[in-house]
Amino acid sequence: MASKLTPEDQARVERVIHRGVNSVERKPFKVWTLFASILLLLVLMSGFSYFIAWQHGVV
Repeated sequence: MASKLTPEDQARVERVIHRGVNSVERKPFKVWTLFASILLLLVLMSGFSYFIAWQHGVV
């Protein structure tokens, strides 16, 4: 796809992309770590809510 920017604008875009936050090397995103964290949090919250219900005689 051809760029619709002028060469000057394209140069400004390239400068912005290659500085600051955009140029920081990051570790790869770990999907399974996020999934495990969410699952652990869900189990802990469910267990805590079950405990509260048990204490109040609901269960």
